[in-house]
Amino acid sequence: MSQMNIYKKIKEAVESIQKQTQLQPEIGLILGSGLGPIAEHVTDATTISYSQIPHFHNPSVEGHAGKMIIGKMNQVPVVLLQGRFHLYEGHSMEDVVFPTRTICGLGIHTLVLTNAAGGVNTRFRPGDIMFIEDHLNLMGDNPLKGPNLSQLGPRFPDLSEAYHRGCLDAFKKTAEELKISFQTGTYAGLLGPTYETPAEVRMLRTLGADAVGMSTVPESIAANHLGVRVAGLSCITNLAAGLSPHKLSHQEVIDTSAQTADQMKTLILSTLPKLTHKGPVKA
Repeated sequence: MSQMNIYKKIKEAVESIQKQTQLQPEIGLILGSGLGPIAEHVTDATTISYSQIPHFHNPSVEGHAGKMIIGKMNQVPVVLLQGRFHLYEGHSMEDVVFPTRTICGLGIHTLVLTNAAGGVNTRFRPGDIMFIEDHLNLMGDNPLKGPNLSQLGPRFPDLSEAYHRGCLDAFKKTAEELKISFQTGTYAGLLGPTYETPAEVRMLRTLGADAVGMSTVPESIAANHLGVRVAGLSCITNLAAGLSPHKLSHQEVIDTSAQTADQMKTLILSTLPKLTHKGPVKA
């Protein structure tokens, strides 16, 4: 696929969405496994199935509904993606980040990424919320490989602040105000779909990872390339292999995400106004 063709496809998807709503979203949210119910708190909502958006696919993973919702959360204009695409599903990296590029094309200035992740840090426990400070791209791929499309961003984008410090501080302050406990750390993105072996978990800990998952990193890179601020929240759904007394399962991920969804919802709803350009966060 040529780079210009990618740009044309993004424009087609954006124009299709804009025909269905007049709302101009300021903040985008991508909801990870089991966190889709957060979208129930969108008011004045326009819901669009991924199958109705040009060049989108339907997710194949349980816990990913495959819907875009545009409306307001706590009076802030937002666009939500209920479900994401993953490399392990067989998609290309271009397809994985296509929804991210599309919602950035709608004019958002901030993207909040959520995911379900395994705890690598031995102090973490299932149900913890971790604010992402940084990431390790261990997927063996990058959404910016190939010829650069200057309409999207520079050839060599800076990722020294891949997770915007002002956004991170806003989430931390909100959590403290609400007395919601939280962790902070580095997220390792791996290809999947297998869960990591105990040896791989020991390697990740040595490399400085606090949590591990199979998403988020491509979307963060693509959004930063477009000049959009990124915040990241991980729901620690299980302890990674070798740290837990039982075998890992996707059902455990779904169940723990559902249990933590209320706290995540409260955090996000309360922080959104602080992430607007009128709020205290500086770009």
